Amino acid sequence: MKILCVSDQIDPIVYSANAKERFSDIDLILCAGDLPMDYVDFIVSTLNKPTYFVFGNHDLKEFGFYHKTRNSTLRSYSSGGFRSDDMSHSHGATYLGFKTINEKSLSIVGKDGKKTPLLMLGISGSIRYNNGEDQYTDFEMFIKLLKLIPNLLFNKIRYGRYLDIFLTHATPRKIHDLEDPCHKGFPCFNWFIEHFHPKYMIHGHIHLYNPQATRVTVHNGTTIINAYSKYIFDFENFADSAARSLT
Repeated sequence: MKILCVSDQIDPIVYSANAKERFSDIDLILCAGDLPMDYVDFIVSTLNKPTYFVFGNHDLKEFGFYHKTRNSTLRSYSSGGFRSDDMSHSHGATYLGFKTINEKSLSIVGKDGKKTPLLMLGISGSIRYNNGEDQYTDFEMFIKLLKLIPNLLFNKIRYGRYLDIFLTHATPRKIHDLEDPCHKGFPCFNWFIEHFHPKYMIHGHIHLYNPQATRVTVHNGTTIINAYSKYIFDFENFADSAARSLT
């Protein structure tokens, strides 16, 4: 399974007339936030593959369609008009913020040879730094993660694992993050990884201006990938090879 990850910057190679041919072997697209929704629209319509997204701390014009927020001026009409209470597929992409999803069209083959759905969980937003929209304290984010634990326990009972992909905008603390107030990671993400063992964590938020900057880290068995601009990896093979290269 080949996965295209994007975040934070419109990549001209993706946003191009020959994107369909260039990315013809992609099976799944993950958008890790801070991207205009018309860019997500383009990716969905061009590549025509399952696409999931979360919001970051910028490009939040449509955040209110998916969440009741203090700054939202959106209205829902019971009949004869536009409804804002279910926008989950409005762009052809599925919003994964603060929920779990089992993608049945993409199968994972376990050690027993049985096929099971791809198990994903998504989290929008960043650490709170100026009280803006989609910003949270670590405690607030921890509570949001706790609310998702029943679904993860169900996954463990039914499929033998909690999670395959953890899609976020922000980073765990001290892994790929920075020390300024805006770009610090969430300590509760470290706790989550250590307890629920996703195979991959895909995040954005940290721009990579230095080509030598660390982009991939293996922590507690989870391969953590910075999706800035674009990044492509193979689900079946990448984690094992990355772990070997870091030992």
